[in-house]
Amino acid sequence: MTSSNTSDSTVHPYTREMAMIHQVFRRESRLLAELVQDVKPADTDRSRILAEHWRQYSIGLHAHHTGEDEMLWPVLLPHLDLDAEQVLAMEAQHRELDEGIAEVQRLMDRWQAQALAEDRDELADALRRHHRQLCAHLDEEEREVMPLVALHVNEEQWHAVGERGLAETPRNRLMIALGAILEDTSLQERAEFMARLPLPARVLWRLLGQRQYRRETDRIRGGRRATA
Repeated sequence: MTSSNTSDSTVHPYTREMAMIHQVFRRESRLLAELVQDVKPADTDRSRILAEHWRQYSIGLHAHHTGEDEMLWPVLLPHLDLDAEQVLAMEAQHRELDEGIAEVQRLMDRWQAQALAEDRDELADALRRHHRQLCAHLDEEEREVMPLVALHVNEEQWHAVGERGLAETPRNRLMIALGAILEDTSLQERAEFMARLPLPARVLWRLLGQRQYRRETDRIRGGRRATA
């Protein structure tokens, strides 16, 4: 799956910001399948690390989709007529994704205990299915729905969605979440995103956050590069 080009200067800032967040889920869902597949049989140290990373990833994805369902779509729907079908389709796809996530969780719980090869392979297959399903959903949302958001959602309403996401992120994970968003951004996107943060957050990122994020990704990924 190809991700949206978030560097296009003509893209609305809401669309660009959403695509930056979506890229985190695209990247991490792909990497999870690859990292699980690479684990040697009986390596329960690695299986526990990746199971915890999956837990953090799935919590973040669920919070992202819940925020859309509860705060973004209700604002958008009153402005739409036939286009409402596209928004309702997003809600339905969220429910379908939840089913795949539950399947991955079941297989992850079984695999992490002993890290058996057969459990690993079944889990990696489920993670690859999740990645494909997720990318198809995100591509459609960016193509069909985010232009409607840009037209009909005002700055205050958009800010409220972001504030909810921030409130649901544990304080000790804030710099890791920031690093995950910034990892694949262009220099222009990074500068624009950082400029919207409060000064204390920017200082904390420079002093501590970058190192914290690098340690986290080194622990999870080992020697694997994040690029596709």
